[in-house]
Order: sequence, then C-alpha cells, then structure tokens
Amino acid sequence: MKGDTAGAIAATRYFDPDFQLSAVKVLPGEFYATAEDQVLVSVLGSCVAVCLFDRQRGIGGMNQFLLPDLASAHHGVRIMEQLGEELLREGARRHQLEAKVFGAGNLPHELLRHDTTLRTVEFVHSYLDTEGIPLLAEDVMGAEARKVYIFPSTGKVLVKKLRNLHNDTILQRELEYLLYLKRGEALGPYDLFKE
Repeated sequence: MKGDTAGAIAATRYFDPDFQLSAVKVLPGEFYATAEDQVLVSVLGSCVAVCLFDRQRGIGGMNQFLLPDLASAHHGVRIMEQLGEELLREGARRHQLEAKVFGAGNLPHELLRHDTTLRTVEFVHSYLDTEGIPLLAEDVMGAEARKVYIFPSTGKVLVKKLRNLHNDTILQRELEYLLYLKRGEALGPYDLFKE
C-alpha cells in the first residue's frame, strides 16, 4: 500500500470537468470531510462507503472500508469515528448527522467473500443505530461495483453501477487493503466521537 492509508484522510484531489468542481477521491481505508463546495468520489467493489451529512450546515463526508473478520470491527469503529470527528471539526452538529450507505458488491475473489461484505453492511447498520444517526438511503450488495459521487454541501449522492469492469484496479486496491487489515496494521485504540 502506498503509505499508511487505513484511517487516513483522502489525499487524491483533482478538478472534475463534468461537475466543474474540485474533487477528492476516497480510496479504501480513507475518509474525508468538508464544508466546501466539492464532490467526493469513490469507486466501490466489496468495500462500503458511508456518507455522513449535516445538511443544515452544508457539511458532509465519506469513508470507505471493509471488515474482513469479526476482529476487524475495531477498525470499522475507528474509521467511522475519524469521519465523525472530522465532520465536527468542520462545524457539523452531531445530532443533525444523517447517513447514506453504498457498496458491498460481490467481486470475484476468494478473499472478498459474500460474508465479508454482509458483515460490513451489518456493522454499518448497527453502528448508525447505536449512534442514533438516521439512514436515509442505501444501495448495497449485488454483483456490481459502483462509482459514487457525493456533494457534501447538499447531501446529494449520484451512484453509477459498473457492470463491466475493463481492468482489475478496483479488485487490486481492495485486496491490498484487505491484506493490510488482516496483518493487523490498521488496528488501534478508538473512542466514540462526542460533540
């Protein structure tokens, strides 16, 4: 993996000519939150992207992760908390957060099994329920990869299902991230975020 990206702030930025906006690409193990008029982009295979928004304040963010086994739930809490803390730093109010969830497609590889994607989705549902964050929309599971565009200032999300993958970039990124997690390098202590 290039650098330590498990639980890292997304660093890949570019200008999106279609939306005429500054864009930030969120890769596996990364998160990003902003109050700026930007578009956040993530291509998801088996990973899940959780989008959290405070629409009243025009602040939102996204993370992307996968939980390969029960022991890695610790990592799921950590990356959710990091996103939440970053949103609060940007000025969001915890009680105004809302969620949209995407991904968990079944990519053809023995390490990215259905139980892995299902476990990740169940974790996200449980986390949001425990934290009292309403889930407004989701598009999870199924056979297709997805390209997700979120507009943090409004909470709007566009999802494009990718039925034909022309290369194995998504699969390779997710396998690299999964192996990184399995080695335990992404695990560390966590605290539930508070306002």
